[in-house]
Amino acid sequence: MPTEADLNLLFALNALLSEGSVAKAAERLGLSESAMSRALARLRESTGDQLLVRAGRAMVLTPHAQALRDRVRELVQESRAVLQTAGASMDPRTLQHLFTIRANDGFIEAFAHRLVARAAHEAPGVRLRFAPKPDKDVRPLREGLLDLDVGVLGESGPEVRVQALYRDRFVAVVRQGHPLLAEPEITAERYAACDHVVTSRHGRTEGPVDDALATMGLERKAAVVVPSFSTALSIAAATELVALIPSSYFEHLRARGTLRSFPLPIPTEQITVSQMWHPRLDRDPAHRWLRGVVLEVCRPPDEQQARAPVP
Repeated sequence: MPTEADLNLLFALNALLSEGSVAKAAERLGLSESAMSRALARLRESTGDQLLVRAGRAMVLTPHAQALRDRVRELVQESRAVLQTAGASMDPRTLQHLFTIRANDGFIEAFAHRLVARAAHEAPGVRLRFAPKPDKDVRPLREGLLDLDVGVLGESGPEVRVQALYRDRFVAVVRQGHPLLAEPEITAERYAACDHVVTSRHGRTEGPVDDALATMGLERKAAVVVPSFSTALSIAAATELVALIPSSYFEHLRARGTLRSFPLPIPTEQITVSQMWHPRLDRDPAHRWLRGVVLEVCRPPDEQQARAPVP
């Protein structure tokens, strides 16, 4: 049976192989860099391999470390499952953990401050790290690099658990005094005739709104493509361009006095924002607590009366 020190070394090895960095591995485990460096030295002595070596300014895994990575990750996951009492209760006030949540800037702007406040109140030992969402790849969930992935469901596969958080829809946003606001009715024709700032992580210029306009024989001009909603809003606030923003994002925006939103003058479907996680975390009390908090902060204020059961 491994000793406690052996298990700690195993967890340190998993963090080092996953992050490829002493600093990031230390942050992931809540350790100092010097403590993680000492762990790396012990691991090098135990394995007879350097594991991480300098390549320019970065560190890279040795071939032996690459061969160990998947096996070590599976051992860590299995050891946690074995040592965790199934369905055990957990007092959030005693929880010491760093949770990594992947989400786009719309969710972070709308809900991160409420999630941070709730966590600080219930579990002061919990730290939250919000990771950028460049795509919908589920591999980071599978590999244990993420605790939760928040967004619109993509190709998840059967190994990912999904729970709907809220429904959202896109609204158009323009600056105060924009010519579109000069007349009471904003028609699809007037909307399409404007220049638009489009938000796309991958540089795409078209989406469901363009499909809806096409059915009406209309086309909008994407004058600018940006990677984030915050950038789109800053451009819309200073120009005549029209931005397309999730309603939840705009509603929670703190500095929106110079902007106005209005419903799209074309029919578009609502989107469902969900939280996704790997099945190995289903019964983990700490993760169940996290999912419950995320679910509750995403509900309208009048529905935040009592914590709902979390699957």
